Amino acid sequence: MTCAACVIIAREMLDTTQSEAAPPQDEPRGCLFALSQPPLMIFLAVIGCLLLMASLHDLLLL
Repeated sequence: MTCAACVIIAREMLDTTQSEAAPPQDEPRGCLFALSQPPLMIFLAVIGCLLLMASLHDLLLL
């Protein structure tokens, strides 16, 4: 029974046809599209805060 389920899942994973909801290929996506993604902005904000805290620690406490 588990082998049949694996075969069904494997067939679905191998289906590489594009759906109709895919964005048109005419428009190239550039750097601004990548920067507008929320996970990247959160990551950059965290890194920026860590750098700011480290620099303030070096300037004010050492």
